[in-house]
Amino acid sequence: MPSQPYLNYRPDIDGLRAIAVLSVVGFHAFPHWVTGGFIGVDVFFVISGYLISSIIWKGLGEGDFRFGDFFARRIRRIFPALLLVLAASYSFGWFALLADEYQQLGKHMAAGAGFVSNLVLWGEAGYFDTAADTKPLLHLWSLGVEEQFYLVWPLVLWLTWRNKLAVLWLTILLTLGSFYLAVQSVQRDAIAAFYSPQTRLWEFLVGALLAWFSIKGRAHRLFYRAMPVNPCAWLGTAMLGYGCLCLTKNQSFPGGWALIPVLGGALLIAAGPDAWVNRVLLSNRVAVWFGLISFPLYLWHWPLLSFARIVEGEVPSRGIRIAAVITAIGLAWLTYVLVERPLRLRRSTANQSAALVLLLVLVGAVGYVTYQREGLAFRSTPQQMASQVEALLKPPRHRASGWLCEDEAFREVRCLYEGDDPTAVVIGDSHATTIYNGLNPFYRAQGKSIALLGSIGGCPPLLNVVSKDRPGSDSRHCIERTTLALKTIIAEDSIEEVILASRGSLYTTAHGFGGFLGDDHQGWVLHLVDEEAGARSNLQVFEMALVNTLDALLKAGKRVIFLHDVPELGFDIKSCLADRPLSLTNRSRNPCAVSREVVVERNLAFRSMAEGVLEQFPSVHAIDLAMPLCDATWCYGAKDGALLYFDDDHLSVAGSVYVIEQLGAEFLRKQ
Repeated sequence: MPSQPYLNYRPDIDGLRAIAVLSVVGFHAFPHWVTGGFIGVDVFFVISGYLISSIIWKGLGEGDFRFGDFFARRIRRIFPALLLVLAASYSFGWFALLADEYQQLGKHMAAGAGFVSNLVLWGEAGYFDTAADTKPLLHLWSLGVEEQFYLVWPLVLWLTWRNKLAVLWLTILLTLGSFYLAVQSVQRDAIAAFYSPQTRLWEFLVGALLAWFSIKGRAHRLFYRAMPVNPCAWLGTAMLGYGCLCLTKNQSFPGGWALIPVLGGALLIAAGPDAWVNRVLLSNRVAVWFGLISFPLYLWHWPLLSFARIVEGEVPSRGIRIAAVITAIGLAWLTYVLVERPLRLRRSTANQSAALVLLLVLVGAVGYVTYQREGLAFRSTPQQMASQVEALLKPPRHRASGWLCEDEAFREVRCLYEGDDPTAVVIGDSHATTIYNGLNPFYRAQGKSIALLGSIGGCPPLLNVVSKDRPGSDSRHCIERTTLALKTIIAEDSIEEVILASRGSLYTTAHGFGGFLGDDHQGWVLHLVDEEAGARSNLQVFEMALVNTLDALLKAGKRVIFLHDVPELGFDIKSCLADRPLSLTNRSRNPCAVSREVVVERNLAFRSMAEGVLEQFPSVHAIDLAMPLCDATWCYGAKDGALLYFDDDHLSVAGSVYVIEQLGAEFLRKQ
């Protein structure tokens, strides 16, 4: 029978930590090779639930559990390395980041210090969000979830133990409830399911159930006597191997797919230190060494890879990524030897814990001030970059007051206008939002007022169409947003002109464009509200809905303008910056452009479909927004040093103004 794991050190658990952290590092550095390496986080959650619950139940059973002692150990375990990584990231960012990047770093630094990164990132997630790989502290979301578990679970166990409640049945009930919530949430809102502590709780509790069986006397003996330890260990290994190499980020996660790493990790823990896999593979010196440095390695690896991505302006070369991983391993070892291990060996004192807490509060406050002061733009941005950096600022998101913007029905709709109640409206997805920045001043110069009434992102200007950025998740809510807005516009007699704008090729091809990781949309699904997803192709759905939408608008007496979209660049516009405060290879994209031939090919199917529909409605005026941005060879993201985009496909404010200035006569021309 395996020895009781809460009494003896288990090197195989350190080996399991090594598998978890190396899979995460592999996924982040080489995502095309280790496609499912993100499951390492789920394995960490199981390990944490197991070890923490073992400690708590052991203390409760022996009558010496103290909340102060428990949290003091957590502080000494987590705070020193976290402080070091936060301080190093902030210091490097001072010299390497532009103001908007440093502002974001400050925000995430404050969130990381407060262990709420998962909640902050959850709030940020969306179509307009910055690419994940340009957030150096993104990985702290998992630390936030873990610490939230540490805050709540000890109190739950203490209360149930004190009141002699059925601890096992309560844990089982919470596990099943959290898993059910995860499966349901991943269908409705995959972002919420990913970051929410409620949908991750079951992963910790699977480990907690293992801990219960490990320490409960007779139940412990029966549990292990009945277990075929070697087959369990091999099955767990196979599940983790399958998860790392076969799962992909495009699958609904962490729903039912998360059972693979969670049960795989649980089986390896349950098999005990005497199973062959655990004794020979997981307990070997190399695996244990990586397990011992797993926490600092997890903390160090992502900032290094992310900073390399930022300063390069694109995915760094394989050599740079390998160097970043090697550097992270070295820094993790130094952190373990010079910081973690000395603190563990030193006798804990209340003053020591208080000092660590105070330092983390101070670091969080520095980050918050940096965020509030808009990234401390006075630092080092070269003068020649000032206008370029200004162009990178995203369009305003505030809502106007008055007109339809105060209608309760449009609380989830971006609603903007200036001046008198508008007679013209732009409606569509986030591309409608960006083109509005140029249309608004142009129309006001003509003595007219124009409004934006569109979705937050991802909703084409079509009646009765559901738009999903991944199968099974309807986080866009386009029926409540765009369809409702269109019906309101149709019924509003004062609205004379309607301008339809969207990134049509995204929806009809079902995927993003180019190599920009922030545009990694895969499996986009359109379907009519009264049909199941997949009943028609996206192109067919768009065509039918466009016919219905144009027909409804024209019957309501509206003048309709249909906008063919701006070119998608397929690369991060920051790669076109003339210079950066700090760079690795001192290169910038020249020309800052995408081949016109590639743009035409990308839009061929959509363009053909749209023009076929427009032939049925000769009164609809079509305008091609790409005309001012393209010549015979290239479609440009910058002209005369001015950035016309703020990412890979959205016009900057300056770009929107430029396009509308060039096409102004088209908007005034009567069809």
